[in-house]
Amino acid sequence: MLASHRVDPGFLLRKMTESTSVNPLKILTLFISMTVLSIFLDEVGFFRYLANRALCLSSHSQTRLFAILYVTVSLLTVFTSNDIVVLTFTPFICYFAKNAKISPKPYLVAEFVAANTMSMTFVIGNPTNIYIASSYDVDFVGYASVMVLPTLFGAAVAFLVLRLLFRRELKTPLDAAKEEVKIENKPFLVIGLADLSVCTVVLAIGSYIGVDMWIAALVSALLLFVLIAIAAAVTGKRPKELGTTLKRAPWQLIPFVLSMFVIILALQENGVTERIGAILGEDRTVFRYGVASFLSANLINNIPMSVLFCPVIRPLAGSASDAVLMRAVYATVVGSNLGAYLTPIGALAGIMWMSLLKKHEVKFGYLDFIKYGALVSVPTLLAVLSILALTI
Repeated sequence: MLASHRVDPGFLLRKMTESTSVNPLKILTLFISMTVLSIFLDEVGFFRYLANRALCLSSHSQTRLFAILYVTVSLLTVFTSNDIVVLTFTPFICYFAKNAKISPKPYLVAEFVAANTMSMTFVIGNPTNIYIASSYDVDFVGYASVMVLPTLFGAAVAFLVLRLLFRRELKTPLDAAKEEVKIENKPFLVIGLADLSVCTVVLAIGSYIGVDMWIAALVSALLLFVLIAIAAAVTGKRPKELGTTLKRAPWQLIPFVLSMFVIILALQENGVTERIGAILGEDRTVFRYGVASFLSANLINNIPMSVLFCPVIRPLAGSASDAVLMRAVYATVVGSNLGAYLTPIGALAGIMWMSLLKKHEVKFGYLDFIKYGALVSVPTLLAVLSILALTI
């Protein structure tokens, strides 16, 4: 696009350096910084410890374990990131199911659905949330005030559907040796949890004290490294977790998002996004934009879809009321999250999840994904959009 001058290099440079919240470099900084905080907690064994505690509370009941796992994944996703939770819990579920000689499918599907539903709660739950909200200057508290109720309702509907789908498999008694998991470096864990907690609070009040979300996240990530280095010097323990955290950070998203940003600029400059917006129109905004973004995510992935839909929504700012504009914005957020579990194409998490299952020799094909995904995502999407339409 740059070589053919469909996007002017000077125009692109101005977009990359402008001080607006839609700057893709700021958005990437926010997402990667928050992801680093989550990965560090995973490296010190926090997620594995919680997963093991969930197993210990199951009391040999698959139904109980299923519910505990769903709630645990949901809560963790709210304060971290759906991708991190999926990548962390999937190997544990595969290992545990093999040891217990039970089907891993109910737990794997429940984990994936819970993570990609509850990721709508806060703006930090998914990079698509960050991009869309930042494009329309939606702050942390404003976002949460709208999305908490629809998300909780959607998570409840998804759980009921999953419970119905897997009712037979979950009747088998659970009998597995419980592995004792301990946190080897508790000072590191305390620092990581405290840093993430403070960061979340600052994100929530940032708009009131004049601190941008990307700055709060970046400072928190840098502070984590400083505090861990100090703790390591005091305790005499080598902070190997810092190195592995940096290795696992999603650096590959940087060229991916920037490339998609260039392509969308080209579409915008040539009037394509405006035509798409005209087709969607201003009536029944929640359902039109929600369903359109949901399906589009499964054609081009949810991150490119979010980058595409932001300029598609933009004309509503001039021709429609603020309420209509915000309905389109939040409906697109819903589609970008729930679209993740219709097909593996819907999100990067789905692609990585499928590769993990193959690595652990779990038979779960493309058609299995679509079958369970359609059965759960359609009623959940309709439920969330219905609540959103009633409350915004």
